[in-house]
Amino acid sequence: MALAGVRVIELAGLAPAPFCGMILADFGAKVIRVDRTKVPTSLDTQARGKRSVAINLKTTEGIALLRKLCIKSDVVLEPYRKGVMEKLDLGPHELLKENPRLIYARLTGYGQSGSYATVAGHDINYTAMSGLLSRLGRSGEKPYAPLNLLADFGGGGLTCALGIVLALLERTKSGKGQIIDASMVEGAAYMGSFLWKSRSIGLWNRSRGENMLDSGAPFYDTYQTSDGQFMAVGAIEPQFYKQLLKEFFGPVTFFPYPPVQFPQYFLHNWSEIFDGTDACVTPVLSFDQVSSHPHNRERGSFMKDSSGEESPRPAPVLSRTPAEPCLTSDPVTGEHTAEVLQEYGFTSPQINQMLSAGVIECNAVKAKL
Repeated sequence: MALAGVRVIELAGLAPAPFCGMILADFGAKVIRVDRTKVPTSLDTQARGKRSVAINLKTTEGIALLRKLCIKSDVVLEPYRKGVMEKLDLGPHELLKENPRLIYARLTGYGQSGSYATVAGHDINYTAMSGLLSRLGRSGEKPYAPLNLLADFGGGGLTCALGIVLALLERTKSGKGQIIDASMVEGAAYMGSFLWKSRSIGLWNRSRGENMLDSGAPFYDTYQTSDGQFMAVGAIEPQFYKQLLKEFFGPVTFFPYPPVQFPQYFLHNWSEIFDGTDACVTPVLSFDQVSSHPHNRERGSFMKDSSGEESPRPAPVLSRTPAEPCLTSDPVTGEHTAEVLQEYGFTSPQINQMLSAGVIECNAVKAKL
């Protein structure tokens, strides 16, 4: 796979960093998640393809062990607030002195500088600070955040993964690593560049919910069907809008705005009418429906793991070196501690000594039960 041979140390966190680590693992990187000891279960739902090492970072031996793992790796993925790793003497400047080729990715909400750098927050806060939240919502209603997708996953995990791949590419020329400062505020804002840069052409001149792409236009909206489901209409261009109206009312010579009331059909009736046309009308599929839709089924867009749980297949599709995601169960905390430490050069007596001293935790036997 494209990232085969790349070794990544991912410090356990929630949402953005695990997603970033999963992307890297899906495309071939060896991702090792460093968990805390004495944790009953991991909250990482994006652990596909990762291995878990449990280290007690409240001990000097544990900190020294993590240092050795980091300096022998290609990438460190760190999700903590500014200053946490520096207190452990594991900040990027310390580690880069020992491994100048190391890529140290810092994924936080507000970044490593600025007055909010040490402040807590979540996706809704970062999206608000990016300016995007002010544009999301229907006219006359309060702004709303679209789940936690924009900042956590788009502006955070995905953008950080891009930064890591860029740094890996640059390292092939310079031979040097670097520090990645991935701010979810800035990542989300960057994703919204289209909004910023298209204001001058009139696409976003109106208030929230009154523009063409934010529910202000009847040809770019969702409509409920007679059986309580929904269809999505995106007939922006005149020729597509004309096709939309033609399917309902026959040939038209004008474009009503807003259009006449659409007929009330069942979802399958809408699909029968518009499948194969350029009217830009598609069903709003639920999680239970996506994999059975003919298009998604033909492309294999969704997959099931060994426990039968369904999820999206990694994207994009590479022609020569496509992702080959791991379909086994996610690792339990400390499942691979001994295995990984042996790969990093530690002997069995050294591992047993650290296990006895409470520096590490091994749960390989429990994982097999």
